[in-house]
Amino acid sequence: MSTGELAAALRTWRDRTDPADVGMAVNAPRRAPGLRREELALLAGISIDYVVRLEQGRTRTPSAQVCTSLARALRLSDHEQAHLFRLAGHAPDRGRISRRVPAGVRRIVEALHDHPVAVLDATWTLISWNPLYAALMGDPSGVAERDRNALWKQFTVGHTNARVQHAPAERDVLVRSMVADLRGSTSRYPDDADLTALIADLYAVSGEFAALWDSGVVAGHQQSRKTVVHPEVGDVVVDCDTLTTAEDDLRLLVFTPAPGTDARSRLDLLATVGTQSMEVSPSR
Repeated sequence: MSTGELAAALRTWRDRTDPADVGMAVNAPRRAPGLRREELALLAGISIDYVVRLEQGRTRTPSAQVCTSLARALRLSDHEQAHLFRLAGHAPDRGRISRRVPAGVRRIVEALHDHPVAVLDATWTLISWNPLYAALMGDPSGVAERDRNALWKQFTVGHTNARVQHAPAERDVLVRSMVADLRGSTSRYPDDADLTALIADLYAVSGEFAALWDSGVVAGHQQSRKTVVHPEVGDVVVDCDTLTTAEDDLRLLVFTPAPGTDARSRLDLLATVGTQSMEVSPSR
């Protein structure tokens, strides 16, 4: 990887990005075109210092998650995003799992702004999401990569999302389906080190996972129902449909209000307040 080429590309993409196109308010004339570094940092969910080090070529290879966040913030095309990944040392490989979120998928996620939507890779690791997903499930931006893996959260004590509740039978169907889907990934990505490590670690820490893995079942995962116990708006019952993209083998999770519940009104309230607390501070 050439850190100089990566730095130059990021500066070029930042300079050409119109702040208004990415939802940034422009209240006064600017001395330079494009986004400011602090604006890019805010949009990508990374620190300003890290943006500076990237643009000065003073940092090691940015992670695939950071590249995905930068591509989303800078509205990169698919070809530009592929170029970014190559410059960052994440060259595409038929035996490796893609972490790239194509522009078309990003547009779908943005268009479904009134539904919580998340994008996961073929290991079931969360790599992108919309604001309503963060409001419903909790903001994942500061969570370590392994702890954003859905299987790791299901089978590792202390990592399960406390907001999500399943009846025992529902959880049994869910985890069997996810493990069967993960097994299918091993034949598509035999050389992916992250996938191999995830399976080995899960097998070592969870007897439940080991038993399901040893069953050898291969299948896809499509639909489940979840009750999300939100600390501000209460129980939100949603159906979760999983759509798989053909080119990058991503899992697009779309949450819709369960019929016969008040989930729609609760989601609408969350869309208004976002991740902010609705508690009112006592007056002094």
